[in-house]
Amino acid sequence: MKRLSIDGTLLYTPRIHSDPRGVFLESFRAADLREAIGHSIELAQVNCSVSSRGVLRGIHFADVPPGQAKYVTCVSGEALDVVVDIRVGSPTYGRWEAVRLDDVSRQGIYLTEGLGHAFMALSESATVVYLCSSPYDPAIEHGIHPLDPDLAIEWPADVEPVLSAKDAAAPTLKQARDAGILPSW
Repeated sequence: MKRLSIDGTLLYTPRIHSDPRGVFLESFRAADLREAIGHSIELAQVNCSVSSRGVLRGIHFADVPPGQAKYVTCVSGEALDVVVDIRVGSPTYGRWEAVRLDDVSRQGIYLTEGLGHAFMALSESATVVYLCSSPYDPAIEHGIHPLDPDLAIEWPADVEPVLSAKDAAAPTLKQARDAGILPSW
């Protein structure tokens, strides 16, 4: 587990065992995550998203409490995964960090409750699986526009973003803060 620049995010690089039959790896180990973050997370839901090239999902977050911690991997293809610190008062508020997740390195990223999350499919098809600490609840789910110019996330220039109507209508970070829907540090 490697700590990333935004507090509450970790990058996990599994050991991959290869032989002529293929590969084997442990893509998630609860004990390793518990040791890295100092507590266990309850797994309440597993999401699987299959996306075509350019599909951009997010930036999504949930009210805190309860929030929703996530552990994200790309099991097929390649995706650019982005974590955004949207916690008002955080030293890294408004900053983002991106990692490429793919079916070669098999890395996973953990993000704690209160952080924003988005990803873009870079391959013709990308399957992203994420373990969630709480179930989806539309009453407490929110979004921030992933193309907010103030955030200036560096999405790949050679990939045309495809957004859902909901994500395209999401507020900017400033609008979300002004509306009082962002979590606090």
